[in-house]
Amino acid sequence: MLVISTLHIAAIVAAYLIGSLSSAIILCKLAGLPDPRSEGSGNPGATNVLRIGGKKLAVMVLFIDVVKGVLPVAIVGMAGFNLTWVAATAFAVFLGHLYPVFFQFKGGKGVATALGGFLALSPSLGGAILLSWLVVFFISRISSLSAIIAASLAPLYSVWLINSLEARWIIFVMTTMLIIRHKSNIKRLLLGEESNLKQD
Repeated sequence: MLVISTLHIAAIVAAYLIGSLSSAIILCKLAGLPDPRSEGSGNPGATNVLRIGGKKLAVMVLFIDVVKGVLPVAIVGMAGFNLTWVAATAFAVFLGHLYPVFFQFKGGKGVATALGGFLALSPSLGGAILLSWLVVFFISRISSLSAIIAASLAPLYSVWLINSLEARWIIFVMTTMLIIRHKSNIKRLLLGEESNLKQD
């Protein structure tokens, strides 16, 4: 039976709030640039920031979004939370990125933040997902396709690498949400109109 304590609830809420800190929106504002939700693809992610503010700012966004996913999950893991609660924390920070309370609940697609959460939950799982992304990107040069395929493989990897049925279900829900967030990319892929700068 899953035990719920005040500490568990506090960790989930904190993770959601951390996830809600959209680095793309914040860094663009600090740099005097437009809100990435109103420019380019309209997605507050690293690739759209690349269009708006260049490589340096995009790399900063990517790094912060990954770290944002890693930190809360790593902290609850070190605090001794069981695997289900660690996975739930990964989901909470991912959910915050998608629906940030500080930015009208209009967030990004969650690729980098989900990856950070998976890396902290299980380095082998995160590593397998990252490797899948790199292989597909090396072949296709389309980052959205890489993210969709890597996300699709995550539940399969979790069967071998995650020793918790509840955590596997959480991973499945996260990857399903991530793929749904890419529905416009999927449409462009099917029409042959997607490029390697469409993914955020």
